[in-house]
Amino acid sequence: MEPPSPDCNGAEAVLNLKPSSSIPITYHPLFGPHDDLILLELDQKLLPDVLHQRVTIRGQPDEDAVLCTESKTYAIKSVGTSNSIATGNMELVEVAPRLDKLRSLLFENPYRFEEDVEMVDLEEMEGKNTGLYSWDDLIEKVQASDDELRTGLQAFSAVEIYGYWRIVDEKYMDRILRMLLHNSVLNDWSLSCLNEDDVVNALESDGFPHKLANHCLHVYGSKVIEGVSTSSIWKLDERKVCVHFARDILRDGNRKMERFMEDWARKVPEGMPASLDMLEGEVLIEKLGAETWIRAFSVSSLPYNPAERFSVLFKERPKWEWKDLHPYISDLRVPGLSAEGLLLKYTRRTQPTADAEPVFSIR
Repeated sequence: MEPPSPDCNGAEAVLNLKPSSSIPITYHPLFGPHDDLILLELDQKLLPDVLHQRVTIRGQPDEDAVLCTESKTYAIKSVGTSNSIATGNMELVEVAPRLDKLRSLLFENPYRFEEDVEMVDLEEMEGKNTGLYSWDDLIEKVQASDDELRTGLQAFSAVEIYGYWRIVDEKYMDRILRMLLHNSVLNDWSLSCLNEDDVVNALESDGFPHKLANHCLHVYGSKVIEGVSTSSIWKLDERKVCVHFARDILRDGNRKMERFMEDWARKVPEGMPASLDMLEGEVLIEKLGAETWIRAFSVSSLPYNPAERFSVLFKERPKWEWKDLHPYISDLRVPGLSAEGLLLKYTRRTQPTADAEPVFSIR
C-alpha cells in the first residue's frame, strides 16, 4: 500500500486517495452516533442523476416512498448494517411505475358530451376536489417517473384540456369518431390519407372543440406525414377503429357469436376487414352447449400490479389455455423478472401430453 501524500490533510486526504493506497482515520471524541443519518447505496449509473439533483422522492404519507429519475422508478429498501456511523443504509431496486393510481385518478371525472370545457371557471376549481388533475398534481400523487407518467397518459388516451389531464368518455368519443367517418364519406376522404386540417375543421363546424377533434385522430389513427408548411396526414388504424365498435356492441352484455359478427360488420367502415384476431385481449369466447358466446373483457381494465392481475384473471377463469392467457399478461413489465418468471411465480402449469396446449391455474 502506498502512503498518502504528506501535504494532504483532513478531508482532502480522503478525497485525493489513490487506488491501492490507504490512510488511517480516527473519529473525533465528540463524534456522535448520528441516528438521523441514513446512507444511500447507489449503482454507478445512478450517480450522475443523484449528484446533479435529477431525482425526486414520490409518494403520499400512506405509501412507501419511491425514488424517480427522469425515466425510471426505484423502490427504497432499508438494509440494516453494523456500520459504526449509521445503523443501516438504503438500497434502490428498480420497480414498475404505479400506474393503477393514475388510471383511478383519470376516471374520477371523465370529459363527457354534456360538459362545456370552455365555460369552466378554472380559478373557481382551484383548491376544490373536482377530480381534475394537472401535470403537477399527477407527479405529486402518482409514483412514476416523468417519462413513465407520459407513457401512461398516452396508454389511457388522456388529453390535456385547459391545464388538466382528462380521459374522454367512450360515448363521446363514439360521437366524434362516427362524425369523422360520416364526413369522410361526404367529402370522399381516404381513411388512409386524412388531411389533419380538413378533418379538424369539419369536426369543429359540427360543434366539437378543436382539442377533441384533434384528439380523435390521436386515439384512432397514426400520423404518416408530419406537416411543416402544410397540414399533417393521418391514417386511421383499422384495429383501433374495429375494437371501438366491438366494445360498443358488447357494452350491453354478452352476444351470440353469429349475431355479434353481423352487427360488427355493419358498424365498421366499409373496406375495413373486422376479424376476431383484432380482439385479442378484448373479449372472451365461450362455448355453452352448441352455441358460442362472446363477451367484453379488456386487458386495459386490469390492474398493472402482477399479483392483482393474476388474481383477477383466475377469478374470471380458474384455468387458462396459453393462447387465451397470453394477451392478458403480455403487457406486464416487472424489472428483473421475465415473462417466464412471472408465470413461474404466479401460476401452475400443467400439460397432459408433450403436444397438448399448456394450461395455467393459480399457484
